[in-house]
Amino acid sequence: MIRRSSVIVLAAILLLAVNLRPTAVSVGPVLEEVRDGLHMGAGGVSLLTSLPVLAFALFGAIAPLLARRYGVHRVTLLSLFAVAIGLLGRSLADEEPVFLLLSMLALAGMALANVLLPSLVKLHFPDRVGQVTALYTTMLAVGLTLALMLTVPISHAGGGWRTGLGIWALVAVIAAIPWLPMVAHDHAIDPSPHTVGFLEVLRTPIGVSMIVFFGLQSLQAYVVFGWFATMWRDAGFSATAAGLLVGLVAATSIPLSLWAPVALARSARPRRILLCFMICYPIGYAALLIDPHRLAIPAALLIGAGTVVFPLVLVLINLRSRTPAGTAALSSVAQSVGYLIAGIGPFAIGLIHEHTGGWTWPLCVLIVVCVPQTVVGLMCGRPVYVEDQLRDPARTAV
Repeated sequence: MIRRSSVIVLAAILLLAVNLRPTAVSVGPVLEEVRDGLHMGAGGVSLLTSLPVLAFALFGAIAPLLARRYGVHRVTLLSLFAVAIGLLGRSLADEEPVFLLLSMLALAGMALANVLLPSLVKLHFPDRVGQVTALYTTMLAVGLTLALMLTVPISHAGGGWRTGLGIWALVAVIAAIPWLPMVAHDHAIDPSPHTVGFLEVLRTPIGVSMIVFFGLQSLQAYVVFGWFATMWRDAGFSATAAGLLVGLVAATSIPLSLWAPVALARSARPRRILLCFMICYPIGYAALLIDPHRLAIPAALLIGAGTVVFPLVLVLINLRSRTPAGTAALSSVAQSVGYLIAGIGPFAIGLIHEHTGGWTWPLCVLIVVCVPQTVVGLMCGRPVYVEDQLRDPARTAV
């Protein structure tokens, strides 16, 4: 392991985490302005909203391979450069294809870093996985909340949507600074010649379970952040108020993300903690079915608590692997394939909303999705390890 101050390494990880959501969500608040400014058609807009899923599927899968070949810190630094160049470049683009290409570059960097984060924690803080995961997932929520709430005000302050999107490139450049000294003595995630392959993990029960669990919880998050502002506007809220409600969903997860991953890592019965957060989703959806206007704030708080399942999944990726290489492979499998599952959500919910003319059926579908998520989440809470299942496919634990 590179011998660097743990404070510097922790700061680097936290700054990296802040940058892993604005790339994907900063476009949403100014999508209308971007579409008008670049004269984008419906196909271009649909492609733009699908790029995050495509990036996670394509680039998340190769992250461990790149890390083994070039070094985890070098790949992480390059991912931040890709984010910065892509975000700055697309804010200056005048043509739709250039904007989409540079958006994909930024999202590719985000996808690589997102997959490598759990292995970086395992590498540098093997005895403090829960605490460090709690910190960096909290910073993920901070970055998400800031992007949702500040992109529009920054756009209105001057320069329009270009400034609102381009400012996040500066944040990525700042985040790259502490990674610079770490690349000089970089090495692979695991110096052992015995690596854990992507396809191997796909054949393990824990690998499949983590894919489904990660995919279903991400599906709900994509739907919430992609459609719920529209739902609340349909319920009678102004555009500003609807945006603030979505921001409340994101902000609710910040304090909970500081506590929940640590508690899960230390708990002798992690499935109880998982269950407590997983049931928040269906209760919040049920509140919206009853009265989406008067129960908007309680529903936002409950759904925000449900989104804490995401940092809990990241902790489980570490807890269900014994080595940094195993963590990287399990993270790659769970995220790259899981995000393909997640990508179905916004598209399907949009179609259901369009064909039913309301939000009753979409909310009912989301409640149904909570059932398999809860089942597979409890399965992932069992104390099993991907390396053990690779050595002995029949090995399980209750």
